Amino acid sequence: MEETPFMSGGLPRFPESMWRRTAPLPDFGKLSEDIEADVAVVGAGITGITTAYLLVQAGVKVVILEAGQILDGTTGYTTAKITTQHGLIYDKLINHFGEEGARLYFEANDQALRWIAETVKERKIECQFRPEDAYLYADSEEQLKQLETEWRAYERLGLPAEWRDSLDLPLQARGAIMMKDQAQFHPLHYSRELLAYVTSHGGSVFARTTLQDAAEPEAEGRLRLTTEDGHHIVCRHAVSASHYPFFDGMGLFFTRLHAERSYVVAIEPEKAYPGGMYINCGSPKRSLRSTELDGKEVVLVGGESHKTGKNDCTIQSYETLEKFGRETLGIRSIPVRWSAQDLVTLDGVPYIGRITSSHPNVYIATGFYKWGMTTSALSAMMIRDLILEKENRYTDLFTPSRFKADPSIKHFVTQNADVAKEFVTGKIELVHLKPEDLVPGQGGVVKHQGKRAGAYRDEDGLLYLVDTTCTHMGCEVKWNEAERSWDCPCHGSRFDYKGGVIEGPATEALPILRRQPEQAPS
Repeated sequence: MEETPFMSGGLPRFPESMWRRTAPLPDFGKLSEDIEADVAVVGAGITGITTAYLLVQAGVKVVILEAGQILDGTTGYTTAKITTQHGLIYDKLINHFGEEGARLYFEANDQALRWIAETVKERKIECQFRPEDAYLYADSEEQLKQLETEWRAYERLGLPAEWRDSLDLPLQARGAIMMKDQAQFHPLHYSRELLAYVTSHGGSVFARTTLQDAAEPEAEGRLRLTTEDGHHIVCRHAVSASHYPFFDGMGLFFTRLHAERSYVVAIEPEKAYPGGMYINCGSPKRSLRSTELDGKEVVLVGGESHKTGKNDCTIQSYETLEKFGRETLGIRSIPVRWSAQDLVTLDGVPYIGRITSSHPNVYIATGFYKWGMTTSALSAMMIRDLILEKENRYTDLFTPSRFKADPSIKHFVTQNADVAKEFVTGKIELVHLKPEDLVPGQGGVVKHQGKRAGAYRDEDGLLYLVDTTCTHMGCEVKWNEAERSWDCPCHGSRFDYKGGVIEGPATEALPILRRQPEQAPS
């Protein structure tokens, strides 16, 4: 059966990251023996690769372990803005961390931005790196009040920014905060070059290598990590650079993080794009930046954020962004669309550092809240300094062991009450759809042998049935039509239609209920 490449409105039928499309990546094999290293970095996204790069430069023996393929997580699906302007953040930081903490947050991310720029220049990395001004704008009167409060925080902190009453784009902007000399790039071209340095200077990389949830102590302060296949990695330090930590260490991170999805539509605009990177300060979120694809300028229209598993019609998110892009710039074509997943901490500040005081040789970097370009470099520098026992003035601000009473307590209670609600709702949901009701290209929750199951019928009519109970903590997953995936609303795990793990914290696939896909009834 021939597939239609586009849906109505010009949206591509299936999601595909333009970064992945335009960046051939090396293939690394699976770990098949016991090994030793000074540092094991778990996760081969931009954070893990940058950490390995800095450690290898310092003469440290490093191994990178990736459960899937390299650079196939959030790094491959970001909008890749390199900026210290992280939405409405600085007023909140002043309220919960004080002016000193808020200023440190800016300085930490600004240092990371400058380091990326210097690294691109020093290593002559061709990654479409380009300085751009960043704009945080208000598109309603309510947002304008919030933006004015944020501007007062900028003034208190002495941040390098300017107030603008209008924008060069045809947006309903009531006002904007502009930060000069921010940047954008192709995240995979950049990360690929850092990885090449790692492998050419003694670092090892293994893909399709999943670890068990353990970091067991060995003699002389060493650690032993174990893969699902039973192979061991003995190291002095372990770095979790994945989303949810591969090892929790009783830090209860699954209760202190929640997953959010957001969407991107790449459009070839009819109107000239004036340059700059734009994001509004309210909801629904809207983000704009330009880049190049196949020799043409395209604009990445992003937004429509929601908690993972909380949107019953994800196609609608793409359609809404398409409409916004058409109204703002006009659309000649839409070559690609994709979505990304990010983790959010209780207080909006990433967890970077030692995972817990009882596991001082295990480090994490997570909860970047969609701002992973600067925070990835920041994480790498901070973790390098911790491993090399160098002082870093940002350690206390980002420490994973912090627990801010306000607003964290409120968010902690709300978040976990929501998890409990999703757990119960998923168990008592009435299901009326049957597997035979599905047409090619359709998926959903069905009743199979009297029980709840997940079904997807592919374009050739073959049926795939899986258990819908998330293998992390037992919540019921929901069908994501736009991505053809099963998403968990409790902690953000995602599975493909065959049940394989796409995103953690789950590490085990959904059980297959029908191993031999059956042909659709004639």
